[in-house]
Amino acid sequence: MANIALIIAGGSGNRMHQDIPKQFITVNERPVIVYTLEAFEKHPEITAIAVVCIEGWEQVLWAYAKQFNITKLQYIVPGGRNGQDSIRNGVYELEKHFDKDDIVLIHDAIRPMVSAEIISDNIRVARENGNAITVIPCAEAMMQTEDGIVSVGSYPRDRLKRTQTPQAFHIGDICDLHRRALEAGITNSVASCTLKIEMGEQVYFSAGSEKNIKLTTVEDIDIFKALLVAKRSDWLKD
Repeated sequence: MANIALIIAGGSGNRMHQDIPKQFITVNERPVIVYTLEAFEKHPEITAIAVVCIEGWEQVLWAYAKQFNITKLQYIVPGGRNGQDSIRNGVYELEKHFDKDDIVLIHDAIRPMVSAEIISDNIRVARENGNAITVIPCAEAMMQTEDGIVSVGSYPRDRLKRTQTPQAFHIGDICDLHRRALEAGITNSVASCTLKIEMGEQVYFSAGSEKNIKLTTVEDIDIFKALLVAKRSDWLKD
C-alpha cells in the first residue's frame, strides 16, 4: 500500500502581509515549503509527494525540488478558489495514478515542523480505521461568545481537540467524499476533517504536537525560527 503526501500550497497568505506567498518565504536560507517537503522526503513510509501549488510558482517549486534533492516529488497540481477546491484538485490527480486503497496524507505546506512520529502515527491510524486526523489536546479554557466581545458561557475543554495536519484517507474514499460534497452543495469546508463531519461521517485521531505549528502570521515565523534553533531532529538535518 502506497502512502502519498499531498502538500497544499495553493494559498496566497494574505494574513502574513508579505510580497510572496508565505509557503515560499525563506527562513535560514530555505523556503518554508522545502522544510515541509524534506520531512516527507526523508520519511521511509512515504512513497511519493504531490503539491497543490499557487498559480505562477510551479516552476519555482520544481527548481527548489532539484536544488534541495526532493526526489519523491512527482506531481504539481494547480490550486483552486479555496482550500476545498485545492484539496479536491490534488486528490483527483492522485486518483489517476494510484490505487483507491492507497493512503493520501493531506498536509499544509506551512506546517514545516511536522515530525516523523506525527507522520508515522497518521499512517498507522489511517490504515487501522480508514482515516486519521492529527490532533492535540485543548489546554486553554474555551469561552463561548456571540459577538466576539463578551462571553457568558464556556465549553468543556476535555471535549475538544485542536486539529492539525496531516489528515490521512484512502484515496478512493476522499475522492468519493468530495464528489458527494459537491452534489450536496458543500463547496467551502475549511478542512478535510470538517468536510467528513459535514457529510455525516466520523473521523479518528492520531497524535500531533504543539511544535507542529501553522505559519499564519509574522509572529509564527518568529516561533518557527526559535524552534529550529532550539532543536533540529536528526531527520531534518542537512
